[in-house]
Order: sequence, then C-alpha cells, then structure tokens
Amino acid sequence: MAGYKETPRQKMIAMMYLVLTALLALNVSVEILNAFLVVNDSMETTNQVFATKTEGLYRQFEKQYAQTPDKVGPYWNKAKEVKKLSDDLKNYIVNMKYDMIAYSERIPVDSAKRKSLRDLKGKDKYDQTTTYFIGSSEDGSKGKSRELKNRIIKYKQDMLNLVDPDKRNQIKMGLDMDGPYYNASGKKEPNWEMHNFYRTILAADVTILNKLIAEVQNAEQDEVTHFMSQISATDFKIDQVGATVVPKSQYVFMGDSYEAEVFVTAMDTKQNFTANIGGRGYSSDGGKVKIELPATVPGPKKVDGSVMFKSPDGEIKPYPVSFEYIVAPPTLTISPTKMNVFYIGVDNPVSISAGGVSDAQISATISQGSILRSGNNWNARVATPGKAIISVTAKVGDKVKNMGSFEFRAKNVPSPNAYIANTDGGAVGREMLLASSLIPRMPADFDFDLNFIITSYTFSGNRKGDVIDYKGTGNKLTEEMRSFIRECKRGSKVSFEDIYAKGPDGKNRKLNPIVISIQ
Repeated sequence: MAGYKETPRQKMIAMMYLVLTALLALNVSVEILNAFLVVNDSMETTNQVFATKTEGLYRQFEKQYAQTPDKVGPYWNKAKEVKKLSDDLKNYIVNMKYDMIAYSERIPVDSAKRKSLRDLKGKDKYDQTTTYFIGSSEDGSKGKSRELKNRIIKYKQDMLNLVDPDKRNQIKMGLDMDGPYYNASGKKEPNWEMHNFYRTILAADVTILNKLIAEVQNAEQDEVTHFMSQISATDFKIDQVGATVVPKSQYVFMGDSYEAEVFVTAMDTKQNFTANIGGRGYSSDGGKVKIELPATVPGPKKVDGSVMFKSPDGEIKPYPVSFEYIVAPPTLTISPTKMNVFYIGVDNPVSISAGGVSDAQISATISQGSILRSGNNWNARVATPGKAIISVTAKVGDKVKNMGSFEFRAKNVPSPNAYIANTDGGAVGREMLLASSLIPRMPADFDFDLNFIITSYTFSGNRKGDVIDYKGTGNKLTEEMRSFIRECKRGSKVSFEDIYAKGPDGKNRKLNPIVISIQ
C-alpha cells in the first residue's frame, strides 16, 4: 500500500478529529471500544457453537446416506460441495483477519494469530485498517474490501447454482452486498466496502469479519438443511396411523359455521373411508372429508368422532377423532404503537388485530388521510386536526365482515428545540462554539423520529456598545460570525434569534432563541 494517498475528504476529517479530540469525553470512547470487545467475544463463541451444530448436521446427513445411498446420494454430494465452498470462504476470511491485524499492528502473522483482540495496541485506531481495506481509492476498489466482496458474491452464486432454480427462493443466503447502506446520520453511503470498512477501528473490523463468518455458517446450514428436506419421506419407516383434523379456524364468529378437513396421515390418499364427526356421517373424497358444524352459541366446543379406515391387513378399523374450537362474537383491537394520538404529516404506526382472524384477512380504511399496511402493522397518515376514524373489515371465507371502528385524535407535530454546542443556552467554550452548528431536536417525550432542517436565523452580539446582527441561512455559522466570536472576550454574550426550521410537512416554524456566554 506504499502508493496510498489520502483523499481531500479524509484530510478534512482527520483535521477535525485532531481539533475535537480534546473535547471528547474519554469514558465514551472507552465504552464504545468495550462494547465492540464484548460483541466480538460473543460472536466468536457463537461461531464455535454454530460450527459444532453444523458438523452434527453433516454427520446426520452422512448416516442417512449410509442407510439409503441411492436416494440420499445426489443430495449428500451437494451437501459436501456446500461444505467445501463454505470452508474455503471461512478460511479466507479468517486468514484475512490475521493478515489485517498483522498489517495494522506491524507484527508477523503468526504473532497476530496468538494475540487476543483485547491485547492489540491499536484496537481503537483506524488509519492502518482503512489503508488495508480501502487502499488508494475513494470507493474501496483498490483495497482488500473489494477482493472480499467479490469472493462473497462468487460464493453466493456458486451456492445457489447447487439448488434447483424453482427452489432457490427457499434459501436464506443473506450476505447482502447490494445495499442501500446508510450511516448513523441517515446519509446514503456509496457501497458495501465504504459502509463497513472506511475509517472503522481495528476492533470493529475484527467484529465485522467474525460476523461475516457467522453469516457464511448460517447460509451453509440453511442450504444443507434444504437438501436434507428434499429426501423423500418414503425413505423412513412409518409406525403409526392416525386421523388429523385441519380446521380453517378454531375461532368461529357467531352466525358462521365451523369448517375443517379431516384426513388420515401416512396412508394412501386414494383409499376411500368414512367418518362420523359429532354425530354426523361423512364420506371421503380424495383421501379427506370436509365437515361443517353450525356456530350458533358462543363458548368453547368439543367434538368427538371416528374415522373408519382399511388397515394394511385389509381390516376396517376405527381411528378416534377429538378436537376443540371456540365460538365467539367478533372482537377488534386497534392501537397506535407510538402514542394515543395521530400526528399530521407523518407515518403513525398502528397495530390492528381481530380475534380469530389472521392479519392477511384484515382490511382497514380511515376517515381522513390514508392508512397502508406495513409488514404486520399499518401506517396511518392524517391531514387535518380533529378526529380520525379507522374502520376494519375482514374476509372470512367468501364473506366480508365488518369488525368495527375506533376514533383517534389528530394533532400537529410539536416544534423541536434549537441547540448549538449541545445546549439551548449557557456557557460554551469558544472553540466548541466555532466547531458547532445549529441543530433542531424533538422533545424528549416525543416518540417519533422526525427530521427538521434549520432554514434561517439571526446572530447578534455586542461590540464596543453597538449591537451587531448577522443573518444566517441553513444551520452553519458564517465566516463573519466566526470572526466576531474569535474577537469576543471571555464572558461575552452572543445570541441566536428568529431561528426557523422546516419540518416534514414543508412548513417553517419559529424555534426558541439561544443565548451563549463565551468561555
């Protein structure tokens, strides 16, 4: 890496780091570093446990192959290829870890293998590790991170090539290389290499590499488990025969009917049989019977019966059936997952559930604004203050049932508080103030993560009896303001007034003034 040259962005950040180092609380850096050490120790332990379990899975697979090689052989061969691919990549990452430690600590690789992460002198440094992984590039293309990324991409493709095309969506491969990736401030980062290894301390890099090993192990186990599941159930002996009841739901609304399917497990589905369920007779069709019981009275119900099926010796034998279900009136629960009101112009997470109805059966509407499903929950957006009513329906069978409605209050989002140098007023060191910008923060008891942007403000100070005002745009101090602050004596006061910030609704709001005493 002799040709490595810092980019302008790297030089700027390095200079800022030197200026602000004295201002950072030492105990915060120690806590963050200790957190990486704890996570890495846990990750290494997890990887060892994972490896042991995976080896047990291979032994179980090999045992089945020994019993029925003709049936299991094709899948066992693929499982062995999975092991080879995974071992190669895991060994590559392990070797890279020790090579990176040796490069950063300037010690031989053999010495790096014998040292624990806690004993490394430069575990809180990032200069050498950034050079190692990123190289003389601004996107990681000339560093080890790009080489690692390409190896992982090839591994994923080779692994998927072992699986039938129509079953590849069943494999949880993980190891995402495509992103998008965002930093802690929510800013989008260019690629996987920069997201993981740019200016990342040695302790974090070791932890990240151990995490990648865990992801490889997870992909390995998932694919081996998939191949094992493809072995036909006929390869194993069946020693029990029983009747199974599969209801559409064990929760039935008043006025509806209980519906279920009864079938005999581990038997020829082409063989016809009869059943007596709850005093009613049924004949099978395609190896199962469909039953329907009226649900007129609420409460728990228990049904007994039997299935008459021909056993392998030709004798017709009864197999008992017993099951329970509950008849209940419709119930509905709608609750905001953040607080008891809806805020205008933002997504308000809402949890909606109805007794005896799955999430997929539920539909919801709102009296104002919009409500959309988000995974297992919903997001409601309201447009005007007042009230908003959510109404819910559920599709049960071929019917759509009204499940009820709930009313919520709709309010405007509260304004944030303005801060500079981590304070909304008081004494601040001159250098800290010069290095700071105006920041809007939502009240501590507000549960939503909203972004307000400072649009303008007025900076005021007193110079030889005259009040000086400067106008600012955005949240940064202007060069005039910085010059004024540099010339101020200790104890001088400056103020930030007429601070305006734009919220997610696009409207400007006036924030609190800030008075600073320069120290």
